[in-house]
Amino acid sequence: MEPTNTYIVWAYGFYLVISVLLTVWVARTLSKNGLVFLVEAFNNNRELASSVNHLLVVGFYLINIGYVTLALKYGDKAADAQTALEILSTKVGLVLVVLGMMHFFNLLSFPKCAGAPRCTGPRRFQPKVM
Repeated sequence: MEPTNTYIVWAYGFYLVISVLLTVWVARTLSKNGLVFLVEAFNNNRELASSVNHLLVVGFYLINIGYVTLALKYGDKAADAQTALEILSTKVGLVLVVLGMMHFFNLLSFPKCAGAPRCTGPRRFQPKVM
């Protein structure tokens, strides 16, 4: 393997590890601390809030890890150690921006959901008797 390819492989490897670890950390933090808000938004229905919380975490993982893997291909190729670090920094920075945007999107959705009829839990189907 020529030196240029070595820099690219190492930069990609570090990028994947750092990005996935950051995604897992943010998802766990948001899940743990966001459950309180979901319970409140769903009128103290802890079971429903816990279920929605889990679905949000799964969606968070899918979107962010999908972005990380798609972004791997794009950008400059590392020719030396300095370029590799610059590319790594840029890619990880973009992942942090995406994680931050996802966090604020979730925060904006809580007030819209709190107190709305659709957030009170599943409705039971009541067939009409004729």
